[in-house]
Amino acid sequence: MTARTATPRTARAINDRIALDLLAEEGPLTAARLRDLTGLSRPSVADLLGRLGRDGLVRDVGEAGEERRGPKARLYGLAAERAHVAAFDVRTDSVAFALADLAGHTVARRTLPVPQDGDDTGASTVGTVLAALEETLEGHGIPTVHTAVLGAPGLADPATGALRQCTSLAGWHSALLAELRARLDGPVHLENEVNLAGIAEHRVGAARDRETFALLWLGHGLGAALVLRGTLWRGVTGGAGEVAFLPVPGTGGMPSAVDCDAGFHALAAAPVVRRLARGHGLDAPGDHVTAAEALVREAAAAPGGGPAGAFLGELAERVAMGIAGLVAVVDPGCVVLGGEIGRAGGRTLADLVARRLCAFSPLETEIRPATVSGSAVLGGGLVTALDAARDDLFGPAVTR
Repeated sequence: MTARTATPRTARAINDRIALDLLAEEGPLTAARLRDLTGLSRPSVADLLGRLGRDGLVRDVGEAGEERRGPKARLYGLAAERAHVAAFDVRTDSVAFALADLAGHTVARRTLPVPQDGDDTGASTVGTVLAALEETLEGHGIPTVHTAVLGAPGLADPATGALRQCTSLAGWHSALLAELRARLDGPVHLENEVNLAGIAEHRVGAARDRETFALLWLGHGLGAALVLRGTLWRGVTGGAGEVAFLPVPGTGGMPSAVDCDAGFHALAAAPVVRRLARGHGLDAPGDHVTAAEALVREAAAAPGGGPAGAFLGELAERVAMGIAGLVAVVDPGCVVLGGEIGRAGGRTLADLVARRLCAFSPLETEIRPATVSGSAVLGGGLVTALDAARDDLFGPAVTR
């Protein structure tokens, strides 16, 4: 097949996207630095900057700081205020959202508790979230949201963009998604919250150097995100990574299509981890997730041996048992331990799990602790929303 020569228009579009991506990744750059990074000529870069300036995507942001004999070089940066994106992390007990500008700077973040009693919990929660979002947008002078991503527990159907109900999912999750889609001007994409955490670890966290890996979420519930050859794998129905339903030894039963309480969930979810710690004479205040996180962090920081060491060792055994099933099917080569419990265990828990896993699986698998700070779900949501917004405003992404 004969390769086609790019038309001048296509070449300009490619160069524009490369320059815009560089400005997004590196921050403001001089024309000379853009020439160095792109390999374009001086006239081509000048033409590119003029064109992007007229399109409202790039603006002059001042002067370079380095000393020069002549006039200081002008700095050009993204017109970050051109568009804003939003990410939502929707749990059963809280809703958090964050807003970021086109350059990826987070400009606002809110967390709202969800009442756990009362007949109108769903309606009041949706109304509270919408009011808080409107107030935040107005307070920061943001007229509209270009793209939003909502992360929620449960099955996000990739074919329909709908949230499939499951036993642990409150009805207001779908109602909030519908209201956001009705009220926001831009698209609202739905994604499983663990998948978003996996995206965050791939782009800015523990798996930046891996094209294939799995993230195991250890929190109130369990889940996994699978990134294969640099692409998130959701499965045909959106159910890839639902490891809470994985049958494992030691649960005294079998999970069902509507109940994971006798699956892997029964070995390593937060309420179970807290019970495990109590069996070793350990406990901490707070709800199950808060307590389990604190107990694991304290045990990981304590010298080996004693009740804390025994507790952490037994937890590592359980986690390795579930990972062994995942590894046997996917062989990702690397598993990142995320969620509140995985992150609290850090390198200590990761190393213990790696040693236990060697006894269950012949496949060499590196175990790493998650490193994304703050909410990995919001972080992955913002990354996903920014990708979509930039593709729309900058043109198709270019592999450099």
